[in-house]
Amino acid sequence: MKCSVIMHTTSDKKNGRSIMSLKMVKKFSHFSNKVTPRVCIVGSGPAGFYACQQLLKLCADVHVDILERLPVPYGLVRFGVAPDHPKVKNVINTFHKIAKNSRVNFMGNINVGEDITVEELKNNYHAVLLAYGSDQDKVLGIPGETLNNVISGRQFVGWYNGVPFDKDLKVNLDTEEALVVGQGNVALDIARILLTPIDELKKTDITSYALEQLSQSRIRKVWLVGRRGPLQAAFTTAELREISKMQNCTTMWRSEDFQAIEEHLLNLPRPKKRMIELMLNNLSHTTFAKENSTKMKILAPIFFRSPKEIIGTNFVQRVILTKNNVTGDNFLTARAVPTCFEEEISCGLVIKSIGYKSVQIDKDIPFDQCVGRIINSYGKVKDNLYAAGWAATGPTGVILSTMTNAFQIGNLINQELDLSHPKVGTKRLIEIFKEKNVAIVRFEDWEKIDKVECERGKILGKPREKIVDIAEMLKIALS
Repeated sequence: MKCSVIMHTTSDKKNGRSIMSLKMVKKFSHFSNKVTPRVCIVGSGPAGFYACQQLLKLCADVHVDILERLPVPYGLVRFGVAPDHPKVKNVINTFHKIAKNSRVNFMGNINVGEDITVEELKNNYHAVLLAYGSDQDKVLGIPGETLNNVISGRQFVGWYNGVPFDKDLKVNLDTEEALVVGQGNVALDIARILLTPIDELKKTDITSYALEQLSQSRIRKVWLVGRRGPLQAAFTTAELREISKMQNCTTMWRSEDFQAIEEHLLNLPRPKKRMIELMLNNLSHTTFAKENSTKMKILAPIFFRSPKEIIGTNFVQRVILTKNNVTGDNFLTARAVPTCFEEEISCGLVIKSIGYKSVQIDKDIPFDQCVGRIINSYGKVKDNLYAAGWAATGPTGVILSTMTNAFQIGNLINQELDLSHPKVGTKRLIEIFKEKNVAIVRFEDWEKIDKVECERGKILGKPREKIVDIAEMLKIALS
């Protein structure tokens, strides 16, 4: 509170003169009564950082705390983007600048739901944004799914990308044929990693233990199975073009999967049309591929098939597929309907890339267990609680679509900030973590880990050698 001296002029009617009098008036300055907006973001992946960026842009005095379960930031950019796609990871440069902003405070090694509750966050911040992604698997629900060497795409990606929880995944690559269920970009990433020459992978930040096993891999053919047709394939043209240009690898299509597809070309959106044209162009080289298949590795996409049963005594040996028909006028929403026809494919490895699910990290989060995402309406969950990214939308889209979603939620939070009461924010969280003996990894602590990883990578001729043990991360960060 500030005091101001106000000069008042009063009139003395009796003597016919004006009298100047000074009165001390208490006055609240505009600035002394201003409440600092405090926002907490749970999750340091693309959704979290882009939402933070938007808040910093829209609100000149907002303070943002970003909480992360692991001691390291960046989420799927670090752990999801394929190691042979370094340009995609350039967004980390943007996130680094955001984290270094004086109004942003990164706190790693914080497990929301255990170390602190969502209710506690809501009580200490004007808004809380849940942007912790999706880290559970959808299941096929078929016999044989629990056999050895039937693994999830999420775990396989985590294994070669250095997710601490997936570093001990048992993967047996001593087989000639692998089958990937799913036809999204992640499925194509997995197929490409399995088929890429080892000398190319050595130049990436792939984990050393994965590199060692892949160097001994006998896999020479990867089946890529989709339940619907080419029109419904979820991978992008860029991903398909990349794998079609790989050294000593060819794509072997089935001509029967493309019957009558050309009649749809004129009515397709341009991106989908380009992808179908690329498939048809590749299809024309299938005869050459078959003649030279003994000399090259093979990607074999097949459509209109769903796994019915995985067979093996201990390890997977073969997969029975059901043939589907696709029904519906809209090719985007067309459904796969099983028929009585079946097909059997021999393989020694099955990777399920059929999508991720989010989890309910706290009982106070409204959650749809069937779909696997936070219940929300255009990002609003309830009161001062919001959700963005895959935790809110499900695992759809790429980094660009996640950015768009995060910007929208950032706008919404800024519009709805209730600043009628001050919030403690960071100070109270630090007290809580101190009481519970939880070690906080600040951004400058992460930079110590980053430096060590880059130094180790340089010795090996790689961009970085990721540290995959949380205890080692903490030892470096807190030293």
